[in-house]
Amino acid sequence: MISLKKLIAWNPEEMFRETLRAYRGALEAMGNSGVQACPPLGTLLQSGLWNLQAQLADEATPRRIGETEERVEAELRQWGSQSAEYYRRKTEEFKEILIIMARTANTAGERDQRYSKRFTEFTAQLHSLASMDDLSKIRDSLVRSANELQASVNQMAQEGADAVAHLRTELREYQSKLEESERLASLDSLTGLENRRRMEAVLELRVAQRRAFSVVMLDLNGFKRVNDTYGHAAGDDVLKQFAKELREVFRATDDVGRWGGDEFLVVLDGGLEDARRQVERVRQWVFGDYVVRGEGGPHKIAVNASVGAAVWKPGETLAELLARADTEMYRDKKAGK
Repeated sequence: MISLKKLIAWNPEEMFRETLRAYRGALEAMGNSGVQACPPLGTLLQSGLWNLQAQLADEATPRRIGETEERVEAELRQWGSQSAEYYRRKTEEFKEILIIMARTANTAGERDQRYSKRFTEFTAQLHSLASMDDLSKIRDSLVRSANELQASVNQMAQEGADAVAHLRTELREYQSKLEESERLASLDSLTGLENRRRMEAVLELRVAQRRAFSVVMLDLNGFKRVNDTYGHAAGDDVLKQFAKELREVFRATDDVGRWGGDEFLVVLDGGLEDARRQVERVRQWVFGDYVVRGEGGPHKIAVNASVGAAVWKPGETLAELLARADTEMYRDKKAGK
C-alpha cells in the first residue's frame, strides 16, 4: 500500500482530489445524520450541505473551500439552535398535556371524595331509620334522604359533565397548538414555502392516490454570482422575493416548496401541457428585475431560472420522475447559456 506521504510526493493533484472527495462525503454524512437526529429540521441542513457540495464540484479553489467551511459552520450552528428550540417546544407541549391530565384527575378525585362522604352520611341515616318505630317519621326521613341523594347524584353528574367539557376544551386548544407547531415544522424557515420534507410527503401521497400529477423543478441562474458579488444577505433576499412571486403565480391547490439551496419544486394536478402553461406564466410574471438589499445598498438584479417539467407515469418511482424533471431543467440551463 502506498503511504500518504508518498502519495502526496508522487501525485499532489490526485491527493487534493481524494481529499476534496472525502470532504464532500463528510458533508453528505453530516446532512444524513442531521435528518436522523431531527427529521423535521434535518432536511434543511441536508439541503444546505448538498448545495455546498454542488458548489465545490463546480469550483474547488482555496477561496471556495474557505467559504464552504464558513457556510458549513453557519449551517450547523443554525441547525443546532433550531433543533434545540424544536425539542424544547416538544418537551413543553408534552408537559402541558400531562398537566392538563393531572389537573383533571385531581379534580375528579376531589369530587369523588366529596360525594363519597355524602353517600356515607346517607348510609348512616338509613341505619338510624332501622331503629325508629314511627312509620310517618320513617317515611318523611326516607323522602328527605331520597331527595338529598337525588340532588347529590344530579350535581355529581353535572360536575362530571362540566369536567369532561372543560377537558375537551383544553385538549382542543392543545391540539390546535400542536397542529400549528406541525405546520411550522413543514415550512422552509427562510422563504416560508413548504420544505423538502413536506414536498416529499406530498409526492408520496400523490403516488399513493394514483392521480395524474406533474412536477416543475426550477434552479435560479447565476445565484452563486449574486452571493459572491453582493453578499449572502442579498442572496437570501432574492430567494425570499422569488419564493413569494412563485407562490402567487401558482394555484392554491398546487404545492410550492423550496427543494434545497436555490432550487424550487412545484407539484400540481394535471398533465404535462397544463404544467407547461404554468411554466409560461412563471416566465412572464416571476422572472424579471428584483431590487434586493445587500452590501453597499439596494441593487437591481435580473432574476430567472432554468425550468424542467415532467408528468408522473403509473408505476414510475419518485426518483425516476424527479430525474426526468432534473434532466429537462439542465437541458434548459444549457440552452440558456
